[in-house]
Amino acid sequence: MSRLAARTSRIDSSGIRKVFDLAKQLKDPINLSIGQPDFDVPDAVKQAAHAAIDSGKNMYTPTQGIPELRAQLIAEEKEFTGLEWAEEEFIITSGVSGGLFLALMALIEEGDEVIIPDPYFVMYKHLVSLFGGTPVYLDTYDTNFGIDADRLASLITPKTKLLLLNSPGNPTGRIFSREELEKIAAVCRKHQLLVVSDEIYRRFAYVEMVSMAEVYEDTLVLAGHSKAFGMTGWRLGYACGPADVVQAMTKVQQYSFVCAPAVTQFAALACPQVELSPYIADYRAKRDLMAGILSQSFELGPPDGAFYLWAKAPEGMTGTEFVEKAIARNVLVIPGAVFSERDTHFRVCYTVPDDKLREGANILCELARS
Repeated sequence: MSRLAARTSRIDSSGIRKVFDLAKQLKDPINLSIGQPDFDVPDAVKQAAHAAIDSGKNMYTPTQGIPELRAQLIAEEKEFTGLEWAEEEFIITSGVSGGLFLALMALIEEGDEVIIPDPYFVMYKHLVSLFGGTPVYLDTYDTNFGIDADRLASLITPKTKLLLLNSPGNPTGRIFSREELEKIAAVCRKHQLLVVSDEIYRRFAYVEMVSMAEVYEDTLVLAGHSKAFGMTGWRLGYACGPADVVQAMTKVQQYSFVCAPAVTQFAALACPQVELSPYIADYRAKRDLMAGILSQSFELGPPDGAFYLWAKAPEGMTGTEFVEKAIARNVLVIPGAVFSERDTHFRVCYTVPDDKLREGANILCELARS
């Protein structure tokens, strides 16, 4: 009998982590693989963290988060979406990944089906499988990475538990329009289907960003601070949605994470002092720079938001084969098979200085022509 739980065999090591480990072995690589901002935590937030530590705010917090931050974020959600969440509909989590873990643990039972648009964030299918669910993939390649409502409806069965959305998307950068979301909502409403909407990249939107919660009442929103404030290692996110789901997540958090990191919560109270528009403008410019170069040699997905480009490998090559050629030239990108049931694309992250972006993009284009 194996000492390991059978559930551990349902998942494998992250393909992204494998590339990270490879990066450590290369000498000064052009690293276009790491999905985190290249700017540091803003000074106002750092100072708030120092003050919290120095004043002794280092203990456990309430499981659902400190009241001051919850009130602040509820107000921000009202400004962003027009929705006003009640206290029992809101929880602070250890990052959006932590929120996703809590939500799926609270919702998924053995045999439940979860519809996941393909391509998808790497964690989705593995967490669903870990908790005994079955990922059901909704192909979006022939719809410009949008969601066809009829195709969505055709995948729904009596076992379907929820739809997992990501907009702006990782790896595609796709943002679903209000019209698309309304069509998705009509299908979900008809079938009484919960939507879990991962909106961690919502601040990095270069077209209109609409939350699924604005058009569909049975939506659990996952959002947070990691990407917009350069706080990826600080682990702070939140969830808002139906009270029964949020309260179940709160119970699970009591016996898992206990609470989100205390110092990070107090530091986040300073986030409204930070003007994010320069950061967003900078990443819009980086997107334009990379899309302008790469589009000459690659077919790209719609770069609506986040900080990724989803590029199709040259004719006759898989995404993995092309990535191997890129790595041989000291350029790190992620093979598309990490994010998809297909191996036709690769992901480029443009959160590095512009000179490195140009150098990396030019090498990728050279490889495509060779």
